[in-house]
Amino acid sequence: MGRIDVERVPYEDYSNRQLIAVPLAILAVAIGVLALAYLLTGTPVALGFDFTGGTTVQFTADDASAGDIRDDLSGFETESVRSIGFGNDYEVETQLEETDELESAIEDRYGDDAIQSVETRSAKFGGDTQREALVGVVVAFLGMSVLVALIFRSLVPSVAVVASAFSDIVVPLALMRVFGIELSLGAVAALLMIIGYSVDSDILLNNHVLKRHGEFYDSAYRAMRTGVSMTLTSVAAMVTMAIVSRLLGIPLLDDVALILTFGLVTDLLNTYMLNISLLRWYKYEGVKR
Repeated sequence: MGRIDVERVPYEDYSNRQLIAVPLAILAVAIGVLALAYLLTGTPVALGFDFTGGTTVQFTADDASAGDIRDDLSGFETESVRSIGFGNDYEVETQLEETDELESAIEDRYGDDAIQSVETRSAKFGGDTQREALVGVVVAFLGMSVLVALIFRSLVPSVAVVASAFSDIVVPLALMRVFGIELSLGAVAALLMIIGYSVDSDILLNNHVLKRHGEFYDSAYRAMRTGVSMTLTSVAAMVTMAIVSRLLGIPLLDDVALILTFGLVTDLLNTYMLNISLLRWYKYEGVKR
């Protein structure tokens, strides 16, 4: 299998301020989006069923589309209606925990045997899950920060990795709000994977630049050939997974794939603009010890 060709970027033509301006501007916009969403709705990202509680009803509706089902159930407090799996299977989410009337309406409209399953989760359980997921992300981020500090034992390279990972999380969260992707347990898993991938790509760059012999730009280019090829391959895989899961009606996988795509693309920007500008400053202008 051939390696993806990566062009040599003329970093010499750009100052550190020019390189760092773009990722920092995008990060500032992302933080603004999340802050505005928090002020307007009370949460920076829309919370899914896993964190809010409620009920999901899965059923079969022959000769009906998701739009038809929304119209038929417009009198009920449904949060979403989506196709799942193959054929005419659908899933309805509602914040209600008592859904006898909704189930009766589905059976009256689509047949007595239409309902396949009903899953109810209390709001308290959803709140507990939300706190546990938040703690998990925070612990993972702090653990990553400590590990990076132990590896490099220098402030600037460690800050570069942590700052890149922070942006790799914040930007996808803002895009989730923009595109209406709800935060679920699957989304949290995707965010944790982004943290791991971000650290991996940044450590790859830092090791080439700081711990191997050779000129700065040659070392950076060697890291880019591996890192960019790896990231673009992963992006292609995630885009394919998103398309296939959307076509097959697998609701969790397409959201996870999109979130990972957001994170991977953001990581390219942060690793090879934000991180590399900090490393160049550290190597040529900053205090090394």
